Amino acid sequence: MALIATSVYLVLAVTMFNAKPLDRPCEGMELEIMDDIDYEFITLRDIEAILKNKKLLPTGKKQKEINVRNLEIELEKNSFVKDAECYITKGGKVKIDVYQRIPLMRVMSSNGDNYYIDNEGKVMNASGKAVHVAVATGYIDRKFASDKLFQLACFLKSDKFWNSQIEQINVTPKQEIELVPRVGNHILFLGKPEMFETKFKKLKAFYTEGLNKVGWNKYQRISVEFNNQIICTKKE
Repeated sequence: MALIATSVYLVLAVTMFNAKPLDRPCEGMELEIMDDIDYEFITLRDIEAILKNKKLLPTGKKQKEINVRNLEIELEKNSFVKDAECYITKGGKVKIDVYQRIPLMRVMSSNGDNYYIDNEGKVMNASGKAVHVAVATGYIDRKFASDKLFQLACFLKSDKFWNSQIEQINVTPKQEIELVPRVGNHILFLGKPEMFETKFKKLKAFYTEGLNKVGWNKYQRISVEFNNQIICTKKE
């Protein structure tokens, strides 16, 4: 009996050894989210669920039956996924590397929209782990968010001082920009969403030379809407 079992094992082993690589079954998946230290919009469990729902789980299938490009396409349909790279390893497993989108700003519009704008100006659904970014509220449509607000978010991200100072962005019905700082009980009024570098340069100079002397809570509103002037409204 033992001799028969040994013979069967040897036959199976020889068969598997002689089988062409593409005829061999997939031994499993190796999943990795490349930037999951800072963000967790999508998890390994989410990836498995996406593939399972589309009947694309590769484990157990012959390697020649696995279309890795189809796996990439399906994963990249998820708004949290920037890029997916899939390939079959020498060990017979499917390796999947997922790159997440990086949020720059959260939009909570008066029309009920609630989403993130990522570092490419694209919309991300607002779910999963909360991210510490500036929040934009008010009269915002998606075109305005992906254009003007995206430009503002990129500027804030590039400037260490303003990135840490600005807590909220509000868009008025005229699509003008108001900013709520973390320090100081006042509103910063930019006016039209343009000339960000010039306007923030004036504001920073006023912060340094003005507010540090008169106090951070003296004014209710500080406007840099117009060129070459700063208009301050005192608190009543």
